[in-house]
Amino acid sequence: MRLCSTLIALFVFGNICLQAQEEVLPKGLTEAEKLLLKDYVFPVYEGRSNIYTAPEDPVRAMAEWEELQAIVITWAAYPIVLAEIVRHAKKECRVIILTNNTQTTRDYLAARDIDDENITFLNAPYNTVWVRDYGANAVYLNEVDSLILVDWIYNRPRPNDDLSPGHVAELLGLPLYVTGEAPSDLVNTGGNFMSDGLGNGFASYLVMDENKAGNTFGVSPKTELVIDSIMQAFMGVNPYIKMPNLPFDGIHHIDMHMKLLNEETLLMGEYPEGISDGPQIESNLQYVLNQFKSAFGTDFKVIRIPMPPDANNRYPSGGGRYRTYTNSLIVNKTILVPVYEEKYDSTALRIYKEAMPGYTIEGIDCNDIIRASGAIHCITKEIGVADPLLIIHQPLRDHTEEESELVFRAKIRHRSGISSAFLHFRSDTSEAYISSEMTLVDSENHIYEVRLATTLGKRNSAPFYYYIEATANNGKTIARPLPGPQGPWKFEAALQTSSIYTFVPDVKLDPVFPNPASAITCIPVYSDRNQNANIRLTDMLGRTQQMIFNGNLPQGESKYFIQAQDFAPGLYLITLETSEGTSTQKLLIR
Repeated sequence: MRLCSTLIALFVFGNICLQAQEEVLPKGLTEAEKLLLKDYVFPVYEGRSNIYTAPEDPVRAMAEWEELQAIVITWAAYPIVLAEIVRHAKKECRVIILTNNTQTTRDYLAARDIDDENITFLNAPYNTVWVRDYGANAVYLNEVDSLILVDWIYNRPRPNDDLSPGHVAELLGLPLYVTGEAPSDLVNTGGNFMSDGLGNGFASYLVMDENKAGNTFGVSPKTELVIDSIMQAFMGVNPYIKMPNLPFDGIHHIDMHMKLLNEETLLMGEYPEGISDGPQIESNLQYVLNQFKSAFGTDFKVIRIPMPPDANNRYPSGGGRYRTYTNSLIVNKTILVPVYEEKYDSTALRIYKEAMPGYTIEGIDCNDIIRASGAIHCITKEIGVADPLLIIHQPLRDHTEEESELVFRAKIRHRSGISSAFLHFRSDTSEAYISSEMTLVDSENHIYEVRLATTLGKRNSAPFYYYIEATANNGKTIARPLPGPQGPWKFEAALQTSSIYTFVPDVKLDPVFPNPASAITCIPVYSDRNQNANIRLTDMLGRTQQMIFNGNLPQGESKYFIQAQDFAPGLYLITLETSEGTSTQKLLIR
């Protein structure tokens, strides 16, 4: 266990803190901190029981575009920027503010017409504003079962920052897993990590540099293979994609020049040809595109966004500031984007709006903070919801040929189970969405599907808009994309838009009646052919209460019955299962 115990470390850090009162500690190391690293020993949060071994259950690092319950900020510097983050983020989720003076922070916000609603003030010690780098990471056990926090060793000799995840975990009542003991004593930093929520992780070579033999952090030396194994065990990351450091980005954090917008799309900062870090960024990008695929097995899509010069028209290679638009934050249905000058900002904001339709795009002036090589992403940390309703779908791409059907598949999962899933679609934005229920076709992998048939005729390429909405058994409902009808997926299809209709499934469970039930209850079933099936009444935990039917289901419509009065009042599920998939309905017994 790593203990902050040496008098030398405390003395030197005390001097750093005195200096910090006059000058805000930067994102990178100060000269005094570089000297401190030689004797510094990293601290341990003493107020709770941290867990220093990897979780036994499979883990999944959350993606930033997933549903958030909160973001964390530290009220240490750049209050104007922080206040604007709070103003917009609190409309979407809870904002947790680490502060050493709640009243002063509250007064500052109030002076800017920002009230306390959806804000939690957490009185806890800290050193700097850069919570992205030292904050804990949101990780799920068994994809959706429970939320944990994972904390790495912070790559700065700033003990209060390094301990802050313990205060946040304590506030939220979450277990904190820490890579703080050998052989898993991993130094890492949040600005140099991105996750697609499905196993792909991204970083620069910084993570290898800081954990290699002879490192200045005193952690056990690690090969890339060992680093990968730690990240897989604690974060569920595999592959862990790493790219060479950039020559002019002194901190080597990838969030300064790239961002994942979804499972398939990379937003990449772009310089004029041959300028600054442009050549290395392009080389890194081509390496990723050539060597790796998205979680869907497809090539990554790339959207490029300009890296603007500073006010003196200088880029980093010419001594200019590292202005970037990729250092943004996705907070549920809002995206906070750093802005600098309108003549450059207008292009960047347009790119975000086109790439993320339906999201509210808010620009926040970051001219002050960018001097310290950071922006919005660097001073925020997201925390996912405790009960995520996961919808994973690979959006359909343009269909250039006539198709007899369009197939939509999605992985949909919640810890309470899924009550219903719908595809909402339209081919004309002036018309209402049409809804079609999705069917569970692979219960082991939680795959739902719906097919839309088309009548082949004269080819007519037309836009097609759609989104997926699911409801869990506990009543929670969510859409993907998150803005739902305001931000649907879109693709071009070669079909007659008036000829789309929904496939009737081979077998379906018609509405059970009466519902609520208290006596004889009818369960109608339709099948287009004879096939084996079973119909069960289960409780909400999936435990069978009665096998209603098990055998050869006849072609056409058939009816089955239960005596509802034989069961305790409550909510149940009627489940029809065939080789084609599973269909489920809720039944309330009074």
